[in-house]
Amino acid sequence: MRRDGRGRSVSVAAATALVCALGLPAVPEAAYAAPGDPAPGGGTGGTVAGGRSLEDVRKEVEGLYRKAESATDAYNLAREKQTRQEKTILKIARAVVKAQKEMAGLRQRAGAMARAQYRGGGMPAQARLFLNSDPGDFLDGVTLARKGEQATHGLIGRLARTQAALDRYAESASREWERLDRSRTKKAAAKKEILRRLGRAQRLESRLAKDERERLRRLEEDKARGAQAKWLDTGILRELGDGATALGRRAVGFARDQLGKDYVWGAVGPDTYDCSGLTQRAWATAGRSIPRTSQEQWRLLPKVSVKAMRPGDLIIYFPDASHVGMYVGSGAMIHAPRPGRQVTVAGAGSMPILGVVRPDAR
Repeated sequence: MRRDGRGRSVSVAAATALVCALGLPAVPEAAYAAPGDPAPGGGTGGTVAGGRSLEDVRKEVEGLYRKAESATDAYNLAREKQTRQEKTILKIARAVVKAQKEMAGLRQRAGAMARAQYRGGGMPAQARLFLNSDPGDFLDGVTLARKGEQATHGLIGRLARTQAALDRYAESASREWERLDRSRTKKAAAKKEILRRLGRAQRLESRLAKDERERLRRLEEDKARGAQAKWLDTGILRELGDGATALGRRAVGFARDQLGKDYVWGAVGPDTYDCSGLTQRAWATAGRSIPRTSQEQWRLLPKVSVKAMRPGDLIIYFPDASHVGMYVGSGAMIHAPRPGRQVTVAGAGSMPILGVVRPDAR
């Protein structure tokens, strides 16, 4: 039985999380207050240092992490664009080198022609042709002159086309450098915003006593369980199927193997993940390449209705598509929640669903 970094059984934790995902009580309800209920400490969920309610702290921490996650998508997208632009610039640079070599060869040929004309006294070939008194030599000269003229025109045309290509490459490189600079600027700004929000959320949590941090975790679980129960009350579970494709089963199997691993911002495995890093790696393992960010997964992958989702499908959450989890069947999903948490099983309806996408649509 595999154990996580804190020595607890991952399979037991996963089983407990699955019970919670289905909206069932995993512990006696009296063990802690549900969101919105007055707690013994005074405010909702109890008060903490500074007189704030733990529920207020939960809302602020959750909001900060949500905004950081949204900014993370912007960061990852800018990073992907930067990588593509760097590859484009490299491709342009190679084309420029090739065109410059061709230009050097053409100029060498043009120089040879000019030297040949100089050796002929500087007189054009056509003029020398008409001064020739031998009829046979004249006819041979006509043929050679035509070939020479065609070669000259062809050389001039190739010189012009090669120079035009070099000019285009220079213009394209300039545009790509400008785009690259903008991507770098956006990435830097997004990273600064992410770190600012993550730092603020982590400072808020660090001010809590150990028991208060545990109560905060329970409040988060309560809120998720309540949302899941409400979602299940719609009867959605009766409409969902458990049938998965072979690729879907492989992706789900990979996601299950990651249970208990820590969430780390920007991570794509193998030891830590963020939400879209987990889903991207799971589907890569199954043999499908999908976009890096939850927003791009939502934008580019085929969409299916929530009622039609099957194990392996990706559930996109929140209006800005800033979070993603993988549906694993029975109304549950696996996701990497946020910093300070681990990859876990949760209810598919425990957060506001934007929609569902299918990496292996067919």
